[in-house]
Amino acid sequence: MSNALTRTDFNFPKQKSVYHGKVRDVYNINDEYLVMVVSDRISAFDVVLPKGIPYKGQVLNQIAAKFLDATSDIVPNWKVASPDPNVTIGHACEPFKVEMVIRGYLTGHAWREYRDGKRSLCGEPMPDGMIESQKFAIPIITPTTKASEGHDEDISKEEIIAQGIVSKNDYEMLENYTRKLYERGAQMAAEKGLILVDTKYEFGKKDGKIYLIDEIHTPDSSRYFYAEGYEERQSRGEAQKQLSKEFVRQWLIQNGFQGKEGQRVPEMSEEFVASVSDRYIELYENITGDKFIKSDISKIQARIEKNVIQFLNSL
Repeated sequence: MSNALTRTDFNFPKQKSVYHGKVRDVYNINDEYLVMVVSDRISAFDVVLPKGIPYKGQVLNQIAAKFLDATSDIVPNWKVASPDPNVTIGHACEPFKVEMVIRGYLTGHAWREYRDGKRSLCGEPMPDGMIESQKFAIPIITPTTKASEGHDEDISKEEIIAQGIVSKNDYEMLENYTRKLYERGAQMAAEKGLILVDTKYEFGKKDGKIYLIDEIHTPDSSRYFYAEGYEERQSRGEAQKQLSKEFVRQWLIQNGFQGKEGQRVPEMSEEFVASVSDRYIELYENITGDKFIKSDISKIQARIEKNVIQFLNSL
């Protein structure tokens, strides 16, 4: 399982810079295009785990590409092409410094705030008497500031506009796009027997036009529940069956790791790595309804380099 893509260091034609994120490596091509290489790195609790997960990058890249194509009638997006299973190439946009988080159900961070007595999140009211994983009457948008370092912070629409982070006009367009994208994502999920619980979108601008950027509707950026049994589990007060990387976080917690100071990441055995790889493939097939076709990862770096250079030369 050692062919996981955990680090890239390419030098593409007209490359100006490279940004190594937790999972993605983004290459700037002449300030015109971005080459986003989705690695097999996996992070949890803001920590990149020591071993990569084979095929994880392919899973995330191909889910995002599918949903970008399926929503391009709602809002223009940055994607130009996916010349390799692990790569998307698209327009370089100036990102808005907010992430648009939309929540259809009371769970995760919103539930923890609610449980602690808060009845408003990012200026959005949350009615009394709700239980964990209950559906909101209308999905709430709870933006966060896009932190270059450290954690993203909750922020309200009013604060975003007052601080000049995004203009009122642009923000209202982002809100409108966010609702429409979530509606489409929820509808596509329902067709696969899933519930799109919450998700986040990032947007940018190029030549005065707003584009949807980055990934969408992947298990790293979204939470899904299985629709079957949802009502029964709610009525019994049971936890919902999730389709996300929550299982990795749970494994870490059970093994004494939550990203806190002094804690060490538990040993990731080959069996554990293989099981996470299988789960990501299962996620792909559930979310897209397509059979996952494993790419040849025997020389993954050389394969990516060849496919990207070939495409860039065709532009």
